[in-house]
Amino acid sequence: MLLHIPEVLSADQVQQFQNTLNAANWVDGRASVGRQGGRVKQNLQLPDTAPEAVALGKVILLALQNNPVFFAAALPARFMSPMFNKYQNGGHYGFHVDGAVRLIAGQSQSLRTDVSCTLFLSEPEDYEGGELVVSDTYGEHAVKLPAGDLILYPSSSLHKVEPVTGGTRLASFFWIQSMVADDARRTMLYELDKNISQLRDRLGDTPEVIGLTGHYHNLLRQWAL
Repeated sequence: MLLHIPEVLSADQVQQFQNTLNAANWVDGRASVGRQGGRVKQNLQLPDTAPEAVALGKVILLALQNNPVFFAAALPARFMSPMFNKYQNGGHYGFHVDGAVRLIAGQSQSLRTDVSCTLFLSEPEDYEGGELVVSDTYGEHAVKLPAGDLILYPSSSLHKVEPVTGGTRLASFFWIQSMVADDARRTMLYELDKNISQLRDRLGDTPEVIGLTGHYHNLLRQWAL
């Protein structure tokens, strides 16, 4: 499932993020990837332990915890702390697939990457190029969203970031281990939940709506890991 979630951050929050990130100390983004990613990656990144990354990451996670659309789509069990990257002067990231398992910074635990997220922090008109391109069975989808908006997609997807030929592209990226590992099942649950909510808004808690709600939770109970 490829899902656009608008206004995860407010305009004021975006401005605060931009001010903080513009004053931060960035490092070579290849330090965080393996051999395959390192060959196709050219960007800058904040170290996981940078105070700015830690503080801004907490703001993002708090915003997502209060976002019902995000919860319904991702069904999060565990979060990777948000990371931050910068693309400029032709920076890009060629086609790659995210690693299936990542170590959580500062911990001995690991996380299975089921869902990938990119939160855009620069307005589309402030840079040229820089589209996130996600490839799936329906073709390639180029994504370039307003600052504060998030795109959610399966971590198993082949994806890339096109070269930024003008301006600067700031973004946060992170991974989620979902309660439901399979993307097809997560998609079905999301669509079912969305339609139940729409029926409830229109009809109230009729016996049919209650029955469908029970069906949703029984499927989630069966599929959740």
